[in-house]
Amino acid sequence: MAEKLAPEKRHSFTHNGQKVFEWDQTLEEVNIYIPLPANVPKKLFYSKIESKHLEVGIKGNPPYLNHDLTNPVKTDCSFWTLEDDTMHITLQKRDIGQTWPSPIMGQGQLDPYATDMEQKRLMLQRFQEENPGFDFSQAQFSGSCPDPRTFMGGIRSS
Repeated sequence: MAEKLAPEKRHSFTHNGQKVFEWDQTLEEVNIYIPLPANVPKKLFYSKIESKHLEVGIKGNPPYLNHDLTNPVKTDCSFWTLEDDTMHITLQKRDIGQTWPSPIMGQGQLDPYATDMEQKRLMLQRFQEENPGFDFSQAQFSGSCPDPRTFMGGIRSS
């Protein structure tokens, strides 16, 4: 049932009509998907993940991305992989349950409606994790959604 509350689609950030990256998030992580250029050996790609900064590029060239992150991450639990023609970066949120409007500060921010929908989805994901025997996939909020980090005493760590 939790898979019903997974992101339905990725958010896309484009610049000058070209897709820079796609991304999605869960309560605990933000995933960034970067399409890789063809005809570049996979071993030349790199990513450097810092607490509040992300750098991605091809060795010997200026970085493709070199930006601050919207929120801090746990670097010891964050990683990147190459999957077919995509670099997949998994950033472990330092503040579990925080709704990110974008992974990169000032780039591709979600509009207020999309941010609200993300917050509602994360809140339902939190309910599902705390109550595994119940199906919250059809639940709806009337009015504004509470913050998943702080609602009813906050998120409990195991």
